[in-house]
Amino acid sequence: MTTTAGTHSHTIDQSLFRSTVGHYASGITIITGHDDQGPIGFTCQSFYSVSVDPPLVSFSVMKTSTTYPRIRDTGTFTVNILSREQEAVSNQFARRGTDKWAHIQWSRTEQGNPILDRSLAWLDCTIWAEHDAGDHLIVLGCVIELGTSPGERPDPLLYFQGRYRSLH
Repeated sequence: MTTTAGTHSHTIDQSLFRSTVGHYASGITIITGHDDQGPIGFTCQSFYSVSVDPPLVSFSVMKTSTTYPRIRDTGTFTVNILSREQEAVSNQFARRGTDKWAHIQWSRTEQGNPILDRSLAWLDCTIWAEHDAGDHLIVLGCVIELGTSPGERPDPLLYFQGRYRSLH
């Protein structure tokens, strides 16, 4: 086991920090929205449920994101929880400067936000709060509509130690 002691976060080696937190397996989501320019979205692995009453979820996004400000301006977003078969979709939405929506099939929530076809589940939210967190923003959303994919339940898309993984 490797440890690094320090009283302030700036004393922690950034590569060691990334490597250490990379030992936590997480699911992959795509946060989507829709504004007057069309559908918008980005890949996000930092997502979790917060509260049942009221129904709140949270995600973190880098402050340098060019997509999130457009979503913030609408006041709403949808969390699409990805299935194992959506690895290519995750990669497509993680890239900057490309058409993230090329060859993507989707439908709309009642608010008009994109639900990606073949996602395991989705949660449509209004923005509840936003908090500064170093080089990221923590966004809380109040769930107003949700659903799961009909039919067969495929495996979730997981991320662990810098690569995609599966349950099997």
